[in-house]
Amino acid sequence: MQGSRAGAGIAAQDYRAELTRLLRQHLDGVEIIDPLALHPASVDYSYDAGKQTLLSLAAEAAQSDALIAYLPEASMGTAIEIWQAYLNRRVIFTISPLSRNWVVRFLSNRVFADLEQFAQFVASGEFKRAVESG
Repeated sequence: MQGSRAGAGIAAQDYRAELTRLLRQHLDGVEIIDPLALHPASVDYSYDAGKQTLLSLAAEAAQSDALIAYLPEASMGTAIEIWQAYLNRRVIFTISPLSRNWVVRFLSNRVFADLEQFAQFVASGEFKRAVESG
């Protein structure tokens, strides 16, 4: 959520509603774990609460059926989530213009340049098939 910011601010998070709408529209019974919905004030957490949140979200990524990483800019937290999902052989879809970044390039099952491209992938049924085939 903080992306590459040095301060406590967060990047625009409006993409989350679009991803949720898209997934619910095309996948019956989908369970979505949204870190912002779970921790809307996380940038203001104490040191201990922040650390616990970071570690618990990484663990969630490791156990998910699929991880959707939205990276309009570099994000160390998302990189950790990708790494944990990768180590646990989870399906990783990354939406990012950073296609040459090694974390994005080598750890993602598939990279999408933008949300529109990803939406087409989900609507076509390819997302569901990819997750089901692991």
